[in-house]
Amino acid sequence: MTFGRWLLGVGLSAVALAAAPGLAQAQEGSGCGGFRWQLEPERAALIRSDKPSLANGGALALNIAMTLELQPLASAGLPKAPERAAKSAQAFAGHFALAAPAKPGVYKITISSPGWIDVLDGESYLHPKAFTGATGCDGAHKSVKFDLPSRPLALQFSGVESDRISVIVSPDQ
Repeated sequence: MTFGRWLLGVGLSAVALAAAPGLAQAQEGSGCGGFRWQLEPERAALIRSDKPSLANGGALALNIAMTLELQPLASAGLPKAPERAAKSAQAFAGHFALAAPAKPGVYKITISSPGWIDVLDGESYLHPKAFTGATGCDGAHKSVKFDLPSRPLALQFSGVESDRISVIVSPDQ
């Protein structure tokens, strides 16, 4: 390999690395129309001011938007370490029981602000089927689809910048 070819290869690699953050951001939409699937019913429920609050460790119900009260990660008492480490040591977290869905199937977990969602089936993490996110949408920031069994589960939220986050779990239709 000549020095010129090596230098060209290094230059192209640098350009690719510099463009990579922009590519990652380009995958996230902007505004409420930036999601890959329809979330208007979930967003409308999440922006309501009369949502019930739920303390860390409480029980979530399907199709009911709630404001979850979170704690610093170290004192949140998560049943299992988050599958993804928080980007900030000051991040908040919480865990909640989810009643068994009436029937197994794909459900959306939609949250109002940035954060990580873990779904635990016993000791195992359930992995998402799809996700979408958008910036600049009041009420909704991210929605993740999971194939849920018809038995009680645990939900963990971590990496949240505030001590509160709104969430709704709804069937994918």
